[in-house]
Amino acid sequence: MAQTLLHTAMANFEHAAGLLADEVDRDVIAKLRQPKERMELSLTPMLGDQKLHYFRAFIVRHSDALGPAKGGIRMTAGVTLDDVNGLAMEMTWKCALIGTPFGGGKSGIVADAETLSKIDKEKVIRSFAHNAARHIHPQVYVPAPDMGTNDEDMGHIKDTITFSLGVSTTQGCYVTGKPVILGGIPGRREATGNGVAICVEKAMAALGRKTKGATAVVQGFGNVGSIGARAMADKGMKIIAVSDIRGATTNAKGLDIDALARHVAKTGSVAGFAGGEDINGAAMLEMPCDVLVPAAAGGQITKENAPRIQAKIIAEGANGPTTPEADEILIQRNIFIVPDILCNAGGVFVSYLEYTQETQQEQMTEQMVVTRLQQRMSERFEKVYNLSRERKLHMRPAAMYLAVKTVCEAVKARGYLP
Repeated sequence: MAQTLLHTAMANFEHAAGLLADEVDRDVIAKLRQPKERMELSLTPMLGDQKLHYFRAFIVRHSDALGPAKGGIRMTAGVTLDDVNGLAMEMTWKCALIGTPFGGGKSGIVADAETLSKIDKEKVIRSFAHNAARHIHPQVYVPAPDMGTNDEDMGHIKDTITFSLGVSTTQGCYVTGKPVILGGIPGRREATGNGVAICVEKAMAALGRKTKGATAVVQGFGNVGSIGARAMADKGMKIIAVSDIRGATTNAKGLDIDALARHVAKTGSVAGFAGGEDINGAAMLEMPCDVLVPAAAGGQITKENAPRIQAKIIAEGANGPTTPEADEILIQRNIFIVPDILCNAGGVFVSYLEYTQETQQEQMTEQMVVTRLQQRMSERFEKVYNLSRERKLHMRPAAMYLAVKTVCEAVKARGYLP
């Protein structure tokens, strides 16, 4: 997995670099191949068993040409420094493409969030915030939730920082995705999934297809997958299959997403849902459908299963779900791909709104957030789609071309020293 995420990020970058060969200085491209900073931290909190436990953690700042590094904290047992490196690079392009004044960053904590008790997880998160205090700052690196972390964890990070500073609250935004009562913004938790649904609707329109009655398969029923599925269902689509790490369920007439969410809250998995039939999660990816939304881990669509994918559109809710080798196969098969740096950029855009809200000490309503998200996602989708038509490119290289060019222009504008 580690090689897949970094390999995918580098392959996408090198392809974009080739497209920009006659437009951008090679030295600037070389500068962006490497992260600005890679760090490994040692966390040693005392957990509920009254013993010290050792956890590795990573922070990568890939670029700050456009602004402070922005990117979530991934907390899984298998996350690696290379994973974080690849994800930080992808965040650089995502922030540039969606038009936020951020560079790319990412964090990783090597721990299984699901096996930790609630209080033990809080201790690990607070240990990370304490040990990363020199690196988390509104003008350096601003973390957010990612796989294995949530808004509650971001609240604990903010509290740890304010406690260490001896103040009641932070001056400026140190972390996004916080609970609303602690300076978070309404609509942030739903932003990534809603952004995916907006991109799906735009892609359907671009291909001359109607959203109402169209079928969708969603891999992953976490924050992105569950909200994206509900948003697509609200647009009239039939969600015919959903999977998570423990199982998968299908219903040709369309799953009741609200009932499924209640089932997951009660049992911890989509498996065994009374309103559907259990199926194999890997086989689910190959079901005939209009839209496939990979919203789980990276590297799920590979050269092995890409020839059997039957979706008309793939909307990448996860980071790096499609390997470069699979990409080539899908392109040859004329499957329309909405790339991750566009499709799941709704989260970082609304994080930007949270950042500006806290910096300016203002408040935004959820309707304001929803309206601005719709406008920005639609605008950027159209920009990428129009370029893809103009230059006869597929959506991923078109998106990467725009993003990498933007960052290169920022590097050049700053100058090459120091």
